[in-house]
Amino acid sequence: MLSDTSLPVIQATLPVVGEHIEEIAKRFYKHMFEAQPDLLDGLFNRGNQADGRQQQALAGSIAAFAGMLVENPDQVPDHLLSRVAHKHVSLGLSPDQYQIVHDHLMWAIVDVLGDAVTPEVAAAWDEVYWLMANLLINKERGLYNAVHLSPETIWRTWKVVRRIQETDDVVSFVVERTDERAVKPSLPGQYVTIKMTMPDGVQQPRQYSLTKADDGQHRQFAVKRVHGLETPDGEMSTLLHNDVRVGDDVVLSAPFGDVVLEYTDRPLVMASAGIGITPMAGMLSHLVQSGSQRQVMLLHADDSEASFPLRAQVTEDLAKLADGTLKTWFLAPAEAGGESGSAFTGFMDVSDVELPDDAEYYLCGPLPFLKSVRSALIAGGVPAKDIQYEVFGPDLWLADFQ
Repeated sequence: MLSDTSLPVIQATLPVVGEHIEEIAKRFYKHMFEAQPDLLDGLFNRGNQADGRQQQALAGSIAAFAGMLVENPDQVPDHLLSRVAHKHVSLGLSPDQYQIVHDHLMWAIVDVLGDAVTPEVAAAWDEVYWLMANLLINKERGLYNAVHLSPETIWRTWKVVRRIQETDDVVSFVVERTDERAVKPSLPGQYVTIKMTMPDGVQQPRQYSLTKADDGQHRQFAVKRVHGLETPDGEMSTLLHNDVRVGDDVVLSAPFGDVVLEYTDRPLVMASAGIGITPMAGMLSHLVQSGSQRQVMLLHADDSEASFPLRAQVTEDLAKLADGTLKTWFLAPAEAGGESGSAFTGFMDVSDVELPDDAEYYLCGPLPFLKSVRSALIAGGVPAKDIQYEVFGPDLWLADFQ
């Protein structure tokens, strides 16, 4: 918790810092990368920088954390910290890099707010930063220790043994281990970071959900092509789609991610849209592998039946479960005789289906989809604690849940 000295200072300055936090985050990143461009080589994804998502995520996290210190000083925001810590560990972040972030962030606060940042104000926000940083460092140390790895050893080389063209713009890659070192088993819903060298020689990371349960030798993930190649946002998916073939080597991190399927006897409802099907496919694969007897309902929204990624895999896995059903919503009317389950036209409306009582919910898809579905579930009486969600890229929605 904040010290008695800093608490009133943060209470007084939080509104003005919150008002300018996005500009602070924008200048922070610009200043840091100008001073240390090497951070964009293997650690930070420049696509997230180019479209502003990373800046927005940082701004939301800092503002949310400071607000919680003021409003709930005796509580630790585990949800916020866990989401960030898993992402950091999947990138191989080390504790010493927090000092770099601190120095440039404090510079940006002074640069934006000017003379308003008195020594007392600077000291209070310095305390906020190190409270958050030290909590994250401890969580990340625990994650590294749990898998007996370090920031340097989370990476290993895998060989591509199969490419599956799932849809026009989605390809699955099956990779095989290339040595006999122990492989950390993945949990249902987790992701790996792939690190590739771009045409300009810079290494870039990107996270992809694992879409099948491990078999000890292989891992599988699906990549949707991101269009708009004039920006860095689509460079990873373009490289994977165009250049990575069977026989090529790829570098992957150990699996991480805090949105993990809990093994209970309660009914399970998964709601996804587009490429958000990928963690759901991984969860279904784990359920089949474990011989689960749970009632499982998959709700999926997409542009059309043809654009539904991993459709054959998830349909097959649902058929293997004791009680698995699929409901779909397509913007284009479903084809007659389609195999994607009960189909509705338009955007997903959970009131179209009868949801099981006392279910656990997992959501993944674009932010508007997540907000719409979660709001509908809450309005329908589903407790917030029973709804988990996964966001691809920086989590711009995180602060809304605190």
